[in-house]
Amino acid sequence: MEPLSELRKILVIHGPNLNMLGKREPEVYGNVSLDDINAELHETGNRLGFRVDTFQSNHEGAIVDKIQEIMHSHRGLIINPGAYTHTSVAIRDALLLLNIPVVEVHLSNIYKREPFRHHSMVAGVALGQISGLGSDGYILALEFLARRCQSVD
Repeated sequence: MEPLSELRKILVIHGPNLNMLGKREPEVYGNVSLDDINAELHETGNRLGFRVDTFQSNHEGAIVDKIQEIMHSHRGLIINPGAYTHTSVAIRDALLLLNIPVVEVHLSNIYKREPFRHHSMVAGVALGQISGLGSDGYILALEFLARRCQSVD
């Protein structure tokens, strides 16, 4: 295992249906594809001196597995759990295993949508939440985590 001070990796997890960005409800989620978001994350990470790893799954267990996998390999996590935001105790519990900062991101403002979307299972264990800023929310989360990680080096 690398010493924590040498880790320069941040993981971004995209939950269910985010692989359909650009095709699914563009009036809610915009026209940007997941590939576009990931490309911008990689470019921004390189500029900030961090390697950004990205992962998308429509399966709750795969997301839990990925969270467990990074317990000692990454400096931060950005997660958009998609619909699992509102239902997944398993993802919440997996996040509790981490000793790294976690930022929750949502493309749409979940508090301006249906009432069932107003509750996040993740918010209580994340350092912060960015909601409603579209794909810019991912970049803001990455910039925040990079600054936070550099301040503890």
